[in-house]
Amino acid sequence: MTATGALSLPRTTATAARVLRQLRHDPRTIALMILVPCVMLFLLRYVFDGSARSFDTIGASLLGIFPLITMFLVTSIATLRERTSGTLERLLAMPLGKGDLIAGYALAFGAVAVVQSALATGLAVWFLDLDVIGSPWLLLLVALLDALLGTALGLFVSAFAASEFQAVQFMPAVIFPQLLLCGLFTPRDAMHPVLETISDVLPMSYAVDGMNEVLHHADLTTAFVRDVTIVAAVALLVLTLGAATLKRRTP
Repeated sequence: MTATGALSLPRTTATAARVLRQLRHDPRTIALMILVPCVMLFLLRYVFDGSARSFDTIGASLLGIFPLITMFLVTSIATLRERTSGTLERLLAMPLGKGDLIAGYALAFGAVAVVQSALATGLAVWFLDLDVIGSPWLLLLVALLDALLGTALGLFVSAFAASEFQAVQFMPAVIFPQLLLCGLFTPRDAMHPVLETISDVLPMSYAVDGMNEVLHHADLTTAFVRDVTIVAAVALLVLTLGAATLKRRTP
């Protein structure tokens, strides 16, 4: 009955606290979520050492893409591990609904995403000299929403994987097409019309567009508000679907 009932704040926060306690004892996962995006940005800065303009153009986009990818990987594997170990089945046998569980995971990984996004944004802007016309706080907002989107996608696809290896295999299907079509490599309006149409329905496209709005505009633009609203709405929609498709155990 609780699986379909209203969310319970105490049960949601208790789930989030449990996930954070588990993460605290897993330094490799913490390193993957917190440090890898920063390391990738640092390497990227010196890959384009002779072309600061190229780093400004690509670095802002990747500031949103790296958190999305790392949170997708970690969340999908962590959730699947809960199911294959039987932990999820035991939890759902208690007064804990699927919505409580998904919301708890989103809250826990969202807290990590705040730290991850803040570190990556601070590194890019204040140490790697990313030239941003707009407010760095808006960059942080987009990076955080991208990380939350990655969390939502990871929770969703974990329902369809039977092993951690299969969870990783979803990355080429879910992440790579968005990476190719988001406008990182070429403007979306320069693509084949069919691909441009497909890119218009992919959330990563709006994440990159949002970063570029901050990169080129000093003031808050209507396009920026549209982009972050779409990313946030898709993350919420995917979290809802994740709660609906969550399985108690792996078949």
